[in-house]
Amino acid sequence: MKNTVKIIAALALFLSIGCKAQQMVQVPADVSKLKANEQQFINRPLKNLLKEIKPEIKFVLGTVDSPSYFSFRFLSREELSNASVKPAAPWLHVYVKEPLDWSFEKRPKGKEYEWTKEDALKYGSLTVIRIKITGKE
Repeated sequence: MKNTVKIIAALALFLSIGCKAQQMVQVPADVSKLKANEQQFINRPLKNLLKEIKPEIKFVLGTVDSPSYFSFRFLSREELSNASVKPAAPWLHVYVKEPLDWSFEKRPKGKEYEWTKEDALKYGSLTVIRIKITGKE
């Protein structure tokens, strides 16, 4: 009986570890899934949306209009400027409720357009109010 309980407990542990939910965006082409499930992210922190994105965000623009928003891209600035690359990944625009404290002058030289872990921490608590996708999907 004791062995049966131990086996069941071990099996439950292995299943719980192996059953992690997959992220919604596995490849850049999946970004449209965020728009399709927009209500899941509205009025919630930006960090919730970022958790659903597996590909690395390589390019970001912060716009301080009203409302403020981020424009994310999965291609680097060099890849975007390279004429031989046909950008297939769409832009992901995430509008936030709070004013955005974004200034290129304050960002590290040469990395003004890179999304960093520090950015995710600094802006992760901002409230998402809209998701927009532009470009090729």
